[in-house]
Amino acid sequence: MNKSIIVVGILLMTGLHAHAIESPSLALGKTLFESTLLGTKGRSCATCHTQGKGLDMVGDFNDTELKDIINACLRDALGAKTISVEAQEMNALVGYLRKFQINQ
Repeated sequence: MNKSIIVVGILLMTGLHAHAIESPSLALGKTLFESTLLGTKGRSCATCHTQGKGLDMVGDFNDTELKDIINACLRDALGAKTISVEAQEMNALVGYLRKFQINQ
């Protein structure tokens, strides 16, 4: 199934579509982080990172590095297609993950 169709479906199901179109948000990032619909393995980011487990060091990475790590996890752990580094969904995920960093 096409990733963009899944993302749009997630946005519509959560009622975030109007706000998400305006700017990436923590709510969108959280929704994507918890969604099992991104990949083909029935997992979400939260499956491995329950309550941010293992994400306290995201502050050690710049946004470009973090986006590469996110895409590697999407591809390898979730069986998902990667997300463009410029995409609103990627920026929302980065913003959401930043809330777990210890050196804010």
